Amino acid sequence: MIKALLIVFLATVCSFAQTYSKNEVEKMIAKMVILGFNGTSIDKNSQIYKDVEFGLGGVILFDKDPNDKTKVKNIESKAQLKKLNQQLQNISNRKLLISVDQEGGVVQRLKSDMGFVNILKASEIALKDEDFAKQTYQNLAKDLSSVGINLDFAPVVDLAINKDNKVVVTRGRSFGEDSKVVTKYASIFVDELQKEGVLSTLKHFPGHGSSLADSHLGFVDISNTWSKKELEPYKYFIKNNKVDIIMTAHVFNENLDKKYPATLSYNVNTKLLREDLGYKGVLITDDLQMSAISKHYDLKETLTLAINSGVNFLLFANQLAKPVSLDEIIKTVYAQILNKQIPLQKIVDSNKKIDELLNKL
Repeated sequence: MIKALLIVFLATVCSFAQTYSKNEVEKMIAKMVILGFNGTSIDKNSQIYKDVEFGLGGVILFDKDPNDKTKVKNIESKAQLKKLNQQLQNISNRKLLISVDQEGGVVQRLKSDMGFVNILKASEIALKDEDFAKQTYQNLAKDLSSVGINLDFAPVVDLAINKDNKVVVTRGRSFGEDSKVVTKYASIFVDELQKEGVLSTLKHFPGHGSSLADSHLGFVDISNTWSKKELEPYKYFIKNNKVDIIMTAHVFNENLDKKYPATLSYNVNTKLLREDLGYKGVLITDDLQMSAISKHYDLKETLTLAINSGVNFLLFANQLAKPVSLDEIIKTVYAQILNKQIPLQKIVDSNKKIDELLNKL
């Protein structure tokens, strides 16, 4: 039995060793990861320095330490943040994605007391005219580019269907219930980011605006509340070739997939998004440490299902749970490739999509 397993193992290794070395495969896996870390400055001894040097795809920045809101995590001031991002970018021999959640309203990591422009929440922007929205998002985009941030996890294109929705609607993160209003203001947001060389992210696919629960806190079932009209913003942006990245939602809909939430669902991410809606670009998970995922799946299951579902970027914000290391992610995915649980071609295809995305910068 052991001999047979060894033969299978060696055959698997040899099958792609002719094309890629172990190190090359590990670097391809690293490129698929966006990681959160602690620190307002770094040096060669910092783990994040070593991760970027190895080939990490990107980082995500936060202002506050989630375990102690009085402590700073990454962002203190404009000058400090610009220096940190320059340090990070200088390590990489290619463009490093430096990302942040800067929507406006309750979700903005770059605060006015740090010298950044305060941005109204989406629900308030939608009450203003287009010129106001354009000026607002121009200011936001300039703030990001001025400190070296090249990826914004915004805009939210969820429709405000459920007025009691706690994660999006009651927090004013949606532009409205009408998909035409949402696409109008989200388009302005995307256009202004693009002018400043900042990539945008449409979230949360296939729609989080009808949910009753918060996926940060646990399982979210939208089977009885979700409707196909929540796909309209995505159809618009895909048709008009205005998408940089789409982010998945950790929501479960038995009508789309009887077993898995969207982030881990082949039916949602490949059949619906890529085949039915025709999306060819980069797909990123929402934070994989949110309770909707982490309380129900271990790391191996999460990584295997996400990659096989059609996801290209794996986001570990290291905010909500015990920090996950790049090394742990790489070893887990690499072992699953050897075990034939993840096709190597999925890794290769994701790297091609990521390279195409980086070319936009």
